[in-house]
Amino acid sequence: MPVPIAFGIFALKEKTMNTIDMPVLVDKSTLKKAFSTMATAKAMATLYEDNFKVVSKYVHATSRGHEAIQIAVGMQLLPQDYAFPYYRDDAMMLGIGMQPYDMMLQLMAKKDDPFSGGRTYYCHPSLRDADKPKIPHQSSATGMQAIPATGAAMGFWYKENVGLDDTTLKEKPIVVCSLGDASVTEGEIAEAFQMAALKQLPILYLVQDNGWDISANAAETRAQNAFEYAKGFHGIEAISIDGANFTESYLAVQEVLKTMREERRPFLVHAKVPLLNHHTSGVRMEWYRDDLEEAHSRDPYPVLLKQMIDAEFTLDEIAEIEHAATEKVKRDYERALQAEDPKPEDLFMHDFAPTPITEEAGERNPEREDKVVMVDCALFAVEELMRKHKECLLYGQDVGGRLGGVFREAATLAQKFGDERVFNTPIQEAFIVGSTVGMSAVGLKPIVEVQFADYIWPGLNQLFTEVSRSCYLSNGKWPVSMILRVPIGAYGSGGPYHSSSVESVLANIRGIKIAYPSNGADLKGLLKAAYYDPNPVVILEHKGLYWSKVKGTDEARTNEPSEDYVLPFGKANVVQEIWEQETKETISVITYGMGVHWALNASSKIKDQVEIIDLRTLNPLDEETILKSVKKTKKCLVVTEESINNSFARSLAGMIQEKCFKYLDAPVMTIGSENMPAIPLNSVLEQTMIPSSDKVKVKIEELLAY
Repeated sequence: MPVPIAFGIFALKEKTMNTIDMPVLVDKSTLKKAFSTMATAKAMATLYEDNFKVVSKYVHATSRGHEAIQIAVGMQLLPQDYAFPYYRDDAMMLGIGMQPYDMMLQLMAKKDDPFSGGRTYYCHPSLRDADKPKIPHQSSATGMQAIPATGAAMGFWYKENVGLDDTTLKEKPIVVCSLGDASVTEGEIAEAFQMAALKQLPILYLVQDNGWDISANAAETRAQNAFEYAKGFHGIEAISIDGANFTESYLAVQEVLKTMREERRPFLVHAKVPLLNHHTSGVRMEWYRDDLEEAHSRDPYPVLLKQMIDAEFTLDEIAEIEHAATEKVKRDYERALQAEDPKPEDLFMHDFAPTPITEEAGERNPEREDKVVMVDCALFAVEELMRKHKECLLYGQDVGGRLGGVFREAATLAQKFGDERVFNTPIQEAFIVGSTVGMSAVGLKPIVEVQFADYIWPGLNQLFTEVSRSCYLSNGKWPVSMILRVPIGAYGSGGPYHSSSVESVLANIRGIKIAYPSNGADLKGLLKAAYYDPNPVVILEHKGLYWSKVKGTDEARTNEPSEDYVLPFGKANVVQEIWEQETKETISVITYGMGVHWALNASSKIKDQVEIIDLRTLNPLDEETILKSVKKTKKCLVVTEESINNSFARSLAGMIQEKCFKYLDAPVMTIGSENMPAIPLNSVLEQTMIPSSDKVKVKIEELLAY
């Protein structure tokens, strides 16, 4: 048999060779499996480098130097566990049972890539195999997985508190969130750590510290390492280990996981490792690294090789394991090269998961003693959902029992359903939004709130990076089933930080559905439809319509629909319909939210000339109803509360102009708020800034006379 591939390197490591033999602390079968896996990971990294011109078509990174700790974790995870790896964790993937061929299909962006169908980079896993840990979609954004991972752990916490957990399992599930040390400087990591410590969640933050960002090193970028940082979060137990030593890593992780499964609390394992390969294939280590010799002195491969010899494996046995790993990697590479690429039509699959709600159902307008304000329609809808579905829970800022929401939109819910199901979060918009990824992944349906649209911005990172892309980039495996409620719009001198409209920004995030109802019945029906929709839904709720206190918004009050009422997304409502006329000029007003009420009031004396379309949902958009109306009336005004420049409304107007051009008797026009940076506090300035019924009336008359 040949001498082991790594043995020549190992023989040069006098320091390692001269260490006193330690007792074998890990059984031989575990060592053999670990060594085979590490040899496979090393062979893959070598093969990628040897075939750089072929495999570097798509950017990739490898685990070289990190293998010991990754394998130690991967080998000990159970099918009921959830893992959130990062882009350098290919050895961890091998450790949980993935094959080199599986990884190479993603490396080359092939059609049968089991993670994403060729849509995302190497070692960006998403996995839902019955016999392996579950891995929701993983993005490239460093550290962003910490919040979704903590959301999954919070899901386990919730299920165990309300009796939804699987009591047949011998071992309770845990969550592993793998991070590079540089990402721990991200602010969102602090939000995740805070919630894990606060709620005592069963999550392990595995931090692999190789001392580098890309070209910036630890001395330049951080005041302390992750182990030291975690000490500031009371309730997270942290340990620091040599992550290049397999035995030390395996035993440390074994003890941590055992404690977590029994005691249900968070841990951080800070694993010191060398980076022995490039940051990625696109950023070569020789361009900037000055520590390569020192890094290679800490190579985990010869350390594990020494542990194999101490466990009385022969050199021939070791060589045979290495040879088998190398040959398998070569065979899998050749197979992957020949695998089929995605077809052009594959681009259009899995942007959304199919929803069961496709038709309006239930009683929309039952006889009631009194009409109900919009905020109460939403409150009653959530209460009905929570009574029917134990998987439904509500959380956000100030929604708990003491207040029930700053708009009383969650009033009495905590008292009725308990503090585990309706609870306050810290001021953490990113966590509120991003945690729904993990919550949804473990089978829950979170309804969450951002207190004002003005404060949604910290949550957009998670909404865009994690929530919206999960279904598409996991090839349909992990749609995020969540509802995000957002009070929006100007009302009663709310000022520059409580009055904003943000729908144009949200409409540019593909992969989310957006509702913007104008009345209580629509809000209840859309909330119910959103609950049963497996996709992420943002519901924009105008504060000025909540209680119909704004003059001219009485139509927002409705008879409360029946409990089984659902209103599908993508179905606009013709709230004021007219017939095609020969003798009078007519116009279509396309609008939503508060704009519906401005349009109704503005056209009260010319109802036979103005057709009003309430979009109800901005995505999906009911183009059919819009275009049918405009082709009939020949003129169109789009009404919004947003500032017009670069807005959803102007984009909508452009679409209408493009598709109805030959039918139009006038240009499609828009009206919205003035194009100023913010809505002022003073009531005179506020009213000057935003549209009104009178302003809409003037614009309608201008178009009719065109």
